[in-house]
Amino acid sequence: MHQRACSVSANTWFLANHACRSLHTHCFVMAADGGSSSSGQPCVFSPKLHQYLALCAQDGRLRIWNTDSKTLHQEYVPSAHLSATCTCISWGPCRTVKEGPQRKKRKSEAGHAGEQVDMLALGTAVGSIIIYSTVKGALHCTLDGGHSGGVNSVQWHPKDSLLYSGSDDTHIVEWDLQTGKTRCKWKADRSSVTSMCVSPDGKLLLSAGQTIKMWDLETKEVYRKFTGHATAVTTLRFATTRPPETNGLYFLSGASHDRLLSVWQVREDGKDKNSVVSFTLTDEPQHIDLITSCGKEEALRLAVVCKDGQLHLFEHFLNGPCKKPLSPTCTVQMSGVEDTPLPIPLLATALTKDTSSLLLAYGSRLQPVMERVEVNTAERHVCLSRDVHSTLSLTMETTLSKVKTPIVNSKSKVLLPGLPGHQAPVKAPLGSEKRKKGTDTKEMSIEERLGEIGLSEGGAKGAPSLQTDNFAVLLVQGLESKDANILNKVFQTRKDVLIKKTVSRLPLPAILPLVEEITKRMQGHPYTAVLMVRWLKAVLIQHTSYLSSLPDLVSQLGVLYHMIESRVKMFHKLSKLHGKLYLFMTQVCSGRTSVSESSF
Repeated sequence: MHQRACSVSANTWFLANHACRSLHTHCFVMAADGGSSSSGQPCVFSPKLHQYLALCAQDGRLRIWNTDSKTLHQEYVPSAHLSATCTCISWGPCRTVKEGPQRKKRKSEAGHAGEQVDMLALGTAVGSIIIYSTVKGALHCTLDGGHSGGVNSVQWHPKDSLLYSGSDDTHIVEWDLQTGKTRCKWKADRSSVTSMCVSPDGKLLLSAGQTIKMWDLETKEVYRKFTGHATAVTTLRFATTRPPETNGLYFLSGASHDRLLSVWQVREDGKDKNSVVSFTLTDEPQHIDLITSCGKEEALRLAVVCKDGQLHLFEHFLNGPCKKPLSPTCTVQMSGVEDTPLPIPLLATALTKDTSSLLLAYGSRLQPVMERVEVNTAERHVCLSRDVHSTLSLTMETTLSKVKTPIVNSKSKVLLPGLPGHQAPVKAPLGSEKRKKGTDTKEMSIEERLGEIGLSEGGAKGAPSLQTDNFAVLLVQGLESKDANILNKVFQTRKDVLIKKTVSRLPLPAILPLVEEITKRMQGHPYTAVLMVRWLKAVLIQHTSYLSSLPDLVSQLGVLYHMIESRVKMFHKLSKLHGKLYLFMTQVCSGRTSVSESSF
């Protein structure tokens, strides 16, 4: 990966508008949302060791990535993921695991040897809450019946088996996770509950509607009220672990379309109507991570990823009011390595004990890039250049290299399911036998191999069909080498199920070249265009979210869009012509019938 760090002035080339322009939805079901929808998709690191990154993409799937191996760890598709869109995510507290002999822990895991993350709560737009277990890799339970509106926030109790959820129905629900039922429900505000946060000791709960309220979780009564935001509050976080009796309890809040992050002090005398500190941002906050302050001598460390894709770092001692808004101590931006560098949006970040080390997630939400970086916080502005495309291509090459062919000889036989005792000989794969020294062996070309395995549909009856994985591998090879023979062989199939499975197994970097190849072939022979429509349909069904997340979607798919739009306009004229011809032929047939009847 190409990487370099440099100091740049704020808002230079990064002020360029990198919002994605949306396609017209007349012909495409994959129209983009101007880049705003992606910012609303949940994205959060697991607590403490930050071993996992959980994302809910636009296709409704929950993907959990391993930050150490940089690979997809688990993927979960809710049964109603298209209608029950995930609106919020929250990791549960780490639990202690009692097991037998374990592997030797790394130094980074030494302090948490008996703890691991497990539960993940997902709020949905239909009011239900999904509890997913990462240890089991399956659904743990579903919490239903608590809300009549979409869930905007879910928060775990740090000690008890309790979960709190806030919804558009203006209510807060306390769930008992041992029984999966509602323990308590109360009206929190006159408007939607947009954000919540539980205090580190589990005694207080912050909720935001029209105002910010602090609840006593034992009595479910309001302890304090705070006003100061003109728009919906989207972020609430406790900044200290001190009790409110000491005047040392602080929390911060952020709102939509607000470029200030406010810090509030909970005072014992009740004189806490206004915020005491404000942090300036370049856009509304999208993701926040902080290391709380345990005392007046310990500074609050704060990292904020804004909607514009920039990261701002703050460090401040919370010991009273500050009149002037505080600027970030360091701002981190990311760009590509092109001649005209394009911005790479940051998705999330996680702070570590080392003040100069950060864990970053950036790029696409469908296939994010995770990296631990060293940042010189002494510089006010830091720009990191990364080659995201080469990273994705390396991932694709690694995936393809894992495809292995078993070594068998010509005498081997395989038992096939079906009739008892049925056997079929298996041909040894090409190049599987050891080459003898001194023999003149000639390697077969890809075209000859395709002929040997009978890839074309006109092959002999009874010949074994090629597996879908081989179709995907050959298609990727054909797209990379632009070999017309390989592509012709693959595109000749007319089986919709085979096409769908092949497209679903393609790596993401191969999707755009496939669409470009389909576009080129659709402009050719009508028979070929009909076949390409099946492939295009499979691509749009399987990879709509990836295509809509591309920043330059209009320029890359503009030819396909205009071609389909012109054909749709022509289809309307042809439909009129077809109706007139049908009416004319009906009249001719009726005239012939009447003439034949009169002759008799």
